This record gives sequence, structure tokens and C-alpha cells, in this order.
Amino acid sequence: MKLVRAAQYMRMSTDLQKYSTENQAEAIAAYAARRGIEIVRTYADEGRSGLNIAGRDALRRLIDDVQSGKADYDAILVYDISRWGRFQDADESAYYEFICRERGIHVHYCAEQFDNDGSFQANVIKTVKRMMAGEYSRELSTKVFAGQCRLITMGYRQGGPAGYGLRRHLVNERNEPKTLLAAGERKSLQTDRVILVPGPDIEIETVRRIYRWFVLEHRSEREIATALNGEGFVTDLGKSWTRSVVRQILSNEKYIGNNVYNRVSFKLKKQRVVNSPDMWIRRIGAFESIVDPGLFEAAQKILAERARRFSDSDLLTMLSDLLSAKGVLSGMIIDEVESMPSTAAYRHRFGSLLRAYQLIGYTPDRDFRYVETNRQLRLMHPEVVASTVLGIEAVGAHVSVDGTTDLLVVNHEVTIALVIARCRTTAAGSLRWRVRLDAGLRPDITVIVRLAPDNRTVRDHYLLPWIDLGAEPRFGMGEDNGIMLDAYRAEDLSPLYHLLRRHAVEYAL
Repeated sequence: MKLVRAAQYMRMSTDLQKYSTENQAEAIAAYAARRGIEIVRTYADEGRSGLNIAGRDALRRLIDDVQSGKADYDAILVYDISRWGRFQDADESAYYEFICRERGIHVHYCAEQFDNDGSFQANVIKTVKRMMAGEYSRELSTKVFAGQCRLITMGYRQGGPAGYGLRRHLVNERNEPKTLLAAGERKSLQTDRVILVPGPDIEIETVRRIYRWFVLEHRSEREIATALNGEGFVTDLGKSWTRSVVRQILSNEKYIGNNVYNRVSFKLKKQRVVNSPDMWIRRIGAFESIVDPGLFEAAQKILAERARRFSDSDLLTMLSDLLSAKGVLSGMIIDEVESMPSTAAYRHRFGSLLRAYQLIGYTPDRDFRYVETNRQLRLMHPEVVASTVLGIEAVGAHVSVDGTTDLLVVNHEVTIALVIARCRTTAAGSLRWRVRLDAGLRPDITVIVRLAPDNRTVRDHYLLPWIDLGAEPRFGMGEDNGIMLDAYRAEDLSPLYHLLRRHAVEYAL
């Protein structure tokens, strides 16, 4: 009898040992042997979340193979419904199974107590189990959040870089200090915790100078940034000082030793939400302060007074008066007027600068929506650089950032350029990206970070070697770009990190 050809799909889980790929493979193999099925292909996602398909390259590849007709098998074997995915929308899980079934490929859930035969009973059980799988993730998210909040109130740091003037320090379960953590380093023992400690003396003094300049000398954030750049100082990311970086230092409670958490929520990979202060989780005096609390409070009063001293009507009147004086408005024009609130204040109060323009009856000659998008790109770029550096350092590589070109230099050998491409929707509803490169840099690898239509979240990445880019400084991209370009597409940067990982080489004598 001819065996049925099948592919097996496995997804690693970190919560239960029974979901290790080895245990899944063993159960699937036993199921295949009983049913006369031959496993001819394996798709495996290692350590991937089941909340959605993003980042699950193996499942995406499986679905692509099925849809394109490349699948050389008639069945797909999965350990159970939760391994297919703990999707928050049960219909998403059913949709991917439907794609397979529509092309004559049957999905088997090997460890479930029912046959996936399309019967009414099977469909009801599948629907319930899919909803249970999604609910499991929601309950786990709640428990994890509660645990993180508890650690915050105990004074421990929960992720993220320390920031300028501070450093992360590892302590054991008895709060005994162990060692400083360099950028990208993480704890190796589950019982260890991380706290913040004062950084180098020169950084501490710089932070204190920022507060003295702002509170005592009444210098603006821009003036402070200009002064620091003039003295040759750089931020903890090796970049020039900006108004927003100075503002972040002036408003962050960690500089007076407070541990604050839950300012922003991104639960279950849904929309990023900025929480109001009453939702923040705070531990007062968790760390050693490097700024005088009185000076910090004075800075907060100045910032708060600056933000609330004007009503909405006042803000719009000032904007209208500026338009009358200048004849045109832009973010740069507004920010150059020291007596006016910043563009950030207008965006915070009215949602966007364009909305404020509309309220005073001003319509720019050009479509300035791209200005808001470009502002987001400028804000995102340091975050993308920082997260990429951490990812590369996590695999044991050394990374430095060229302050002039923004290139990442890995192990003094490989150069990487990070380019963020904003998304544009055509009149027909298609998505387009315009990529602009600095042809003079010639990095070894260019990472194109393509944004989703909201131009705030990342859609995917392209890891392009210079040898294939040639000298073309500008080119357009669509949703599908052909094998010559899409072969370099990745959901996340794990392929880049794997490429840069150091590997031992054996020498034959």
C-alpha cells in the first residue's frame, strides 16, 4: 500500500516541556506510523509566539508552499491545535487550515482526542479548542503582567536599556550584587534580578548639568542639546543630542531612583497604547538617585506649567498669529519661536500638527502629511538602531555605531545600514515603499525596515547585500517584488543575528 506523504509542522513553546520539538516530533511520528503516513518534510518555528503568524517563518513558508502548488504532500501533521497557533481570533486559525483544505491537503491534529474529519462534532470541538488556546494566551499575559508589576514594586528593573548616566547591575535572589551588565547582556539565571545603578561620573555630572541649566539658568531643551553637542558629548547610543533626548532625561523618574512601569502597553501584540499616569506602576526610591529630588520636582513643574498654561484657544491663537506674521507654517518655524509651545505640545493637544492647522483654517500648499510620517521615522530610527544593536550583541558580537554615517560596525569587519521605508497607499489601494540609499556608504548589508500602512509599526525587513544592490540609490517596492528581491525578505531580524553569530571552526592538521 502506498504511504500518504505528509509534512509535519512544529512550534516550540517555552511554557511547557511537553511542547518541545522533540516531544512533538515523537508524538507525530507515532501517529504517522499508525495511519500509514510518510513524513517527507518538516516545518519548525523555534521559540515563536503563537499569537499571530508574524515572525513564524516556517508556518508562512508552509502556507506559501501550499498556495503556490509547491507542496509535494497530501497532509499536514500538527501536535495539537495550540501548536497550529494560539491566535487571538479563532477565525485566523481556521483560515489557514481552510487554505490547506481548499488545495486538497488535510490537517491532522495528532494529540487531539478527535479526528479532524469535517464532521459537526469535530468542527465544534475545534472551534472551542481554538478559543481555549487564545484564552490561554490572554490568561498567561495577565499572570505575566502581574508578576512583572510585583517585581517592579520590589525595585527590580524590567527590560530596556538603562539610559544615559545609569547602568544595569545584576543581583542574586538575596539582593547581593554580582556584576554590571554591558549593553545587550542579559541575566542567565532565573533567580537573578536587575537593578539600576549610577553610571560613569562624567555621565552623572552631565545629567546634573542638564537639570541645573534647565531649572536654574532657564535654558531650553534645544539650547542644552546645542551646548552638549558643542562640547563634543554624545548620548548613550553614540548619537548627537537632540531636544527630545534632553526632554526625556528631564522627565524620567529613574534619575531620582523611582522604578516606573506600564507607561506603554503592547499586550498580546495588539495596538501600542500610551497609558495615563494613574495606570503606571511605581516603586519610590528603588534605586540610588543621581539627581536632587528638589531639582527634579522643579523641572517637572516647569514642564507641566509650560504644557498647561495655555488653553486650546490660546494655542490656536498663537498659531494663527504666527501664520499672519510668517505667511506659512511648518514644524521648524514653530519650534524656532521660543515664546511658543513646541510642535510636540500641539500634537499632544490636537492629535497632530495638521489637525491644528485645520482648526485655524490653514491648508498648506503641499500635502504635508508626509511631514508627520517623517517625524515618526526620525523618532523611530534611534529605537530601531538600539534594538538591532542589542540583538547583535546578544549573539556575542561587538557593535559600534559610526556617529557620522550611522552605520553599524560589527566585529570591526561588517558594516550594516538601517533604512526605514515609509508606506504609501496608492489610489487603487496598493501599498508602495520608496527606498533611498546613500550610494557613497557602500555597507556590506543594508537592512530595509518596511513600515505597515500606519507608518508606526514594522511590517517586515529586507536584508540586502551591497553586491546585489549595485549603485542604485533609489528604487520602489510593492507588496510583491519577485524572487530576486523577496528572497531577502524576513519577518524579523533573526536571520541577520544568525549570520553575525560567531561559529567555531575546526582545523584539520
